[in-house]
Formats: sequence, C-alpha cells, structure tokens
Amino acid sequence: MPLSLYQATVPSYIQIVGSMLRLVGKAEEFCAEKGLPADDILNACLAEDMLPFAYQVKSVTVHSINAINAVYTGSFGPDMTPPPSSFEGLKAQLEATLAALQAIAPADIDAVVGRDMVFALGERRLEFTAENFLLSFSQPNFYFHATTAYDILRSKGMAIGKRDFIGALRLKPAA
Repeated sequence: MPLSLYQATVPSYIQIVGSMLRLVGKAEEFCAEKGLPADDILNACLAEDMLPFAYQVKSVTVHSINAINAVYTGSFGPDMTPPPSSFEGLKAQLEATLAALQAIAPADIDAVVGRDMVFALGERRLEFTAENFLLSFSQPNFYFHATTAYDILRSKGMAIGKRDFIGALRLKPAA
C-alpha cells in the first residue's frame, strides 16, 4: 500500500507538536527552578540574525496546521502576527494546534493531492501542488523551527536530549 499524504505529514506533525508542548513546559519549569525571567528563554536566539524562541515555537504551528489549512484554500503566505509572549500563550497555541491536527480526517488531506497551491510573499509567487507545498516547503520549515527551538533551550543550559525532541514514537502495536 502506498504512503498517503496524510501519513507523510499529519502523524509527524502531531508527534513533534506534542514534544514542543512538553519542551515549552520544561522551559517554564527551568525558569522557575533557576529564578530566571521567562523572557530569558522566550526572547533567546541562537544568533543575532535569528528570530527568538517564541517565534520558533509559533512557526511550528504555522508550518503544520496553518499549512494544512492553506492547502484547502490554495494559498499560503507568511504569518506576520507576533508570537505569544508567555509560556502559557505558547502552550495554548500548541494545544490548539495539536487538537486541530488530531481532528483531521485522513481522507480530507488525501483529497487535496494534485491541487494547485501558491506561496505568496509580496510580488513573489511560488506555485506548487498541495503535496509538494507540504512536503518540500512547509515540512522542512516545520522541522527547522522545531529544531531551532530545541537548540535554543539546549544553548540556555537545559538538560534535555534527543528523546525530548522526538517525543512519542508510533510503535507497532503488540500482537
């Protein structure tokens, strides 16, 4: 049986959004334990020319559920809204993203295969099929931002590892 577009996207989005939700919780605990203001993490960047932790976490939502929603309309553009400014806001955004992803019916995603899709940024337009948009544009961006958020937490001294990033594996059911 061939792999469907749903199988290639949504379960992995759910897995990593879940791990990001747990990581944000751990970041909040880290700040409380160390007596650090939340902004020390929320506004932390890996480099001066990179966007902060809160933006990276927000972008996990943008390139998962927002990208999925965009394939239904056929158009996607940058989300210029500011990220949540608190751990609570980030957790609420991730919880809503997780719930929305879990509510998607596989047939709904698979039905968009072959549809036209455009990424628009000002005058610039990139034309895709829905599946190529998700797999070659949004999915790599999704992993980039999730990895960058994780890396920021590591750079701040949090004792987290690969298991924290990977989250809940989708194991074969026991026989």
